[in-house]
Amino acid sequence: MPSKVYFPTLIYTATLRERRGDLNGRLLAEIQQMRHDDAAGRRWSSKNYPGGYTSYNSSHRLHLMSPTFADLERVLNRHVGRFADELELDLSGRALSMTDCWANVMPRHVMHGLHLHPLSTISGTYYVQTPRGCPGLKFEDPRLDRYMAAPPRKADAGPEHRPWVVVPAEAGTLILFESWLRHEVAPNPMKSERISVSFNYNWF
Repeated sequence: MPSKVYFPTLIYTATLRERRGDLNGRLLAEIQQMRHDDAAGRRWSSKNYPGGYTSYNSSHRLHLMSPTFADLERVLNRHVGRFADELELDLSGRALSMTDCWANVMPRHVMHGLHLHPLSTISGTYYVQTPRGCPGLKFEDPRLDRYMAAPPRKADAGPEHRPWVVVPAEAGTLILFESWLRHEVAPNPMKSERISVSFNYNWF
């Protein structure tokens, strides 16, 4: 093939099979208790995350507050290191470290609009509970605003040529991406709650 691939956008996925059962059980119990106790988080969520709950504005460093979330951080560190290697990041003299970690609960009809994670290097989500049929994580092609008069892609075009891609949400699964990559979550059509932990890693 005469064409070569340049400027790729990498998305890392992994299933934490060896820790999923015990770790997810502890995470689920703590998130449910947190939502019950976190009055400030519920107030903020009612205005900024209608119908759902997130600890983003009230408890966003859970890895420093809870042994369970610290345990998750230790597991994630290995995967973040592998992803950084795949990206060929030059981290000599500095280390990537988790700076933020928060919980998200999405009941029926709750969504999370298109956004990115400023002032971070690598971001990600770990899924604790995902009812069958719940929405995945939708990523937008970062070149979308530069397409200028580009014809639409074929219906059967490969995911690398589409303007967006959805990575399924499955309990026990980890998704990592560079923090500048815009993403969103469509409304949850299921009666059961979609529960996840989101986080950021920085190198400065």
